[in-house]
Amino acid sequence: MPSKNTAKIATARLLAFDVLMKVEAGGYASDLLLTHSASLDARDAGLAAEIVFGVLRYRAQLDFLIEHHAGRARKLDLAVRIALRMGFYQVRYLERVPPHAAVKDSVELVKRAHKTSATGFVNALLRQANRDPVAWPTREIELSCPEWLLARWEANFGAEAAIGIAQAALREPEKYVRISPAGDRMQDIGSQSIVPLLALEAGQSFLDLCAAPGNKTAQALEAGVRAVACDLYFHRLQQLKPLGADLVVLDGTRPLPFARRFDRILVDAPCSGTGTLGRNPEIKWRLTPDDLDDLRGRQSALLANARSALAPGGVLVYSTCSLEPEENEGVTAAVPGERIAGQMRRLPGRDPGDGFYACVIKSV
Repeated sequence: MPSKNTAKIATARLLAFDVLMKVEAGGYASDLLLTHSASLDARDAGLAAEIVFGVLRYRAQLDFLIEHHAGRARKLDLAVRIALRMGFYQVRYLERVPPHAAVKDSVELVKRAHKTSATGFVNALLRQANRDPVAWPTREIELSCPEWLLARWEANFGAEAAIGIAQAALREPEKYVRISPAGDRMQDIGSQSIVPLLALEAGQSFLDLCAAPGNKTAQALEAGVRAVACDLYFHRLQQLKPLGADLVVLDGTRPLPFARRFDRILVDAPCSGTGTLGRNPEIKWRLTPDDLDDLRGRQSALLANARSALAPGGVLVYSTCSLEPEENEGVTAAVPGERIAGQMRRLPGRDPGDGFYACVIKSV
């Protein structure tokens, strides 16, 4: 339970601070906000989300401002740094928030975290915060994106596209609704572009090997297919119960247990998610180059097992919401060229919605 001194802190800022601390421990902002803001009114929930995502999107800029106004780089306790990031973000980017309220609550958050010795420092720094133009010293800070990601995007897609990807990750993603007979649902337009590549027809057998949270399974079912939806975790598959597909908990990197083969298979593989940085900005701060190799091994196993379950004359689509070649062409390179019917790529900043890669593969 919050201590008595939290009564002075706005509910939205309390939630934002707690979520940001949990994100630093490995949580995901969207999941945490969904879970912990359910009982809040829409205004508080909206402000909390705006602070959380803003801090994560602009983290490099905010840390530069902290060091600039402090006069030097300082090793700060995590709770103190998060309170400062929140304060600087609100003063600089949220015009409707009174600066004094952002400063006061940041100081109170530091007290709440039992870092009372830092309250004077936090108060002094945040009273220097403003909206003046800043000459950012590097593109990593200006675009608030790790240089190693910027460099690889530049090498793979060109300098203009790399900047566009990073700039898109600083904006709140547009919301898209897919209209369907079964009921309208929120689904990114990039995500909506994958299932049509399967050319589904009524009566076909369809396997969705990595189905949760179920948007693509729901989209496929509209074509009248007989669907089997799989996922590694039971609690994630539970979300798909209302759809009417057969649900199977399995690890798709291991040989599949099905006696039959499928006319259509979707492998929407778990990936780094670098095409979704606008809605999952924490990814850019925790991803490492070594992670890409680890992911590629799992993705390659998923694709190989899925291909073994594809019926003669069938079609398989391998897709990711990653921009990284290791997870895309690096995986589908194992497929003979004559089996690849086409490939698609969507880049944030160039194309609407999230970034996606898809490869259409035909069986013998």
